[in-house]
Amino acid sequence: MKKVLKIAAIALLAVLAVVLLYVGYVFGTYSRIEDNQALSVTQGSGGVQTAEADTEYKVLCWNIGFGAYEDDFGFFMDGGTESRAWSKERLTANIEAIGRTIADENPDISILQEVDFDSDRSYHVDEALALRTFEDLDAWTDSVFAVNYHSAYLFYPITQPHGASKSGLLTMSKLGIRSAVRRSLPVETGVTKILDLDRCYSVTRIPVSNGKELCLYNLHLSAYTSDGKIADEQLELLLSDMQAEFEAGNYVIGGGDFNKDLLSGGSEAYFGVSTADYNWAQPVRFDLIDETDIRLIAPEGKDAPVPSVRNADGAYHEGQLVLTVDGFLVSPNVEVTGSEVLDTGFAYSDHNPIIMTVKLRDAAWNRGPELSAGREHPLSCNAIRSCSCEALRRNAPAIGDKSFRRIVP
Repeated sequence: MKKVLKIAAIALLAVLAVVLLYVGYVFGTYSRIEDNQALSVTQGSGGVQTAEADTEYKVLCWNIGFGAYEDDFGFFMDGGTESRAWSKERLTANIEAIGRTIADENPDISILQEVDFDSDRSYHVDEALALRTFEDLDAWTDSVFAVNYHSAYLFYPITQPHGASKSGLLTMSKLGIRSAVRRSLPVETGVTKILDLDRCYSVTRIPVSNGKELCLYNLHLSAYTSDGKIADEQLELLLSDMQAEFEAGNYVIGGGDFNKDLLSGGSEAYFGVSTADYNWAQPVRFDLIDETDIRLIAPEGKDAPVPSVRNADGAYHEGQLVLTVDGFLVSPNVEVTGSEVLDTGFAYSDHNPIIMTVKLRDAAWNRGPELSAGREHPLSCNAIRSCSCEALRRNAPAIGDKSFRRIVP
């Protein structure tokens, strides 16, 4: 009996030692990339080198879910069972379909999130390279990549470990890129930081023929936080940076996954599923945006409201939580001429791509006569869009009140 107890004690100590070594490995290898890291620009051989004012440009933004989130995929951190793409073959086919969708839309600028380049979960497929070189895209497209996920090997779930991940933000442009920088976002400092990404946004600079610059922001804000302070701090830093660029005379366009409900009045009013039990699906801090000159563009569908994301707790099904967390931010000298969520049925990602068309204006875009000072208009832009009065809908973007910074053109 003593011998059995001794063996059990030794085994227990061995397991404890392994656990402690692993915890030490995870925390010992944790690091954050320094702020203001200069990013290298991969240059295409063609394309237009400068942007032009009063010319319409098309911007596509898409969280591609590292090519794994087909419509039958449920991720373990969202309540599903899977930790890796179904297979390398299916993942490769998804990346091909994502590239085809982008090519068919033919945007001037593509802003992508969750693009893996050396991850166990995506079988070490370099998705950034695959999209950069899709068909002839590399012949005319400049691109920038910012790493926002570089994790230690995660031995969970036990039956199919998530493994080590390397992923980031990919920005591609038909317009010549002058330079780019990676800006670090605040993250939690406790144990939960291990499970979060190395949050950041990238700023890509494109020269404009009038001497100004078009500043493109690629962003992916935190989803799971223990309180709302970090999310607020991230948004405040981003908006402060954008505001400074606008005040310097530059054009600002940001796009990405906010991990917050962006629809005025709440996505539940549009799609009928409550977001109350999901901390990542709570409303964005509209008041923080309204304190700046930056405007939020929360796209809908072309003919009817279309959500930009589904909760990946299992296969896509009726009644599953859907909402809009993907959107754009623009400065007042950027005229938005249209926006929409492209309905892919979540075939290749848990996000649908969003699209916006814009024109760069030499002066701030005049939306028309201001309402009386300090007066809030009683209708949100989303409400106006669904209004049956065509004249009111048509004239909604001309109202200059701050409450109309949340515009759905």
